[in-house]
Amino acid sequence: MAATTIPPLSRRRALLGLAALAAPSCRRGTSPPAPEEAAPSAWKDLPFEPASEGEGPQRALLLAPEAAPAPPLLVALHGRGEAVRGLEVGARGWRDDYGLDAALRRLRSPPLTPDDLGQMVTPERLAQLNASLKEHPYRGLCIATPFTPDLRDRSVEGAAGFGRFLVERLLPRARAEGGCQAAREATGIDGVSLGGRLALLVGLSFPDVFGAVGALQPAVRAGEAEMFSALARRAMERRAVALRLVSSEADPFLPAIQALSDRLRQDGVTHTLLVVPGPHDYAWNRGPGGVEMVLWHERIQRGLPPP
Repeated sequence: MAATTIPPLSRRRALLGLAALAAPSCRRGTSPPAPEEAAPSAWKDLPFEPASEGEGPQRALLLAPEAAPAPPLLVALHGRGEAVRGLEVGARGWRDDYGLDAALRRLRSPPLTPDDLGQMVTPERLAQLNASLKEHPYRGLCIATPFTPDLRDRSVEGAAGFGRFLVERLLPRARAEGGCQAAREATGIDGVSLGGRLALLVGLSFPDVFGAVGALQPAVRAGEAEMFSALARRAMERRAVALRLVSSEADPFLPAIQALSDRLRQDGVTHTLLVVPGPHDYAWNRGPGGVEMVLWHERIQRGLPPP
């Protein structure tokens, strides 16, 4: 297991983490940036009608790279900032608000520069990313970006309905319409902030479905470390899951994420922890957030070493 050394916890950071649980995936008082460009034709709209009484409609976008036959499939969940802005905005969050297309273009045309990660990268980490891309060029992923609901109950039980939608409806449709791989090892889930929390809850609840589970700046509390670790232990007892946590130096959830990593290590749960520069906001999502998420999953889900 690999983990990045980070500063010790502080009371101020811990309090910031608790306060930020109800915050959007950007700093308070900021607004999401305007979309950089119109939607490319490669993105496909996937509307879903309610499947049962009491279930609301759903929506997702699907990106399936034309040049990559049967690519792996990644489900990417957005943060609370998009959840509270509605179904269509949320489904477009990674594309429009987080600038994922720009990250994908740069991954296909390395080497990456500090500007590609919003200047939020160390020289050592940039060298690792570029070394990985030089050894194995980026070949693409199917990426499904569903609306991520702002659940009142953010427990394992509270996320169960959303998890069933992803597993029973989104994944089969994405595979059918995008030509994505169906193998468990080639299927991953990740997300940022609220989306990172739900990625952990759903991904670790369905280890027979998701072979790779990641979380960017997940909205967790330090007091929940035991709960998340128990969920991870149960998942690993069924199937080995590639598990990664990512945070940043000015992320208010950093102390809680460190506490979770410490508990996972204590309980013998194999995982990696990466801490990079930057805050908890849209600029980070558009910088290291998207690049780190996509490249890690593309490597892991193709059976390649991660950077």
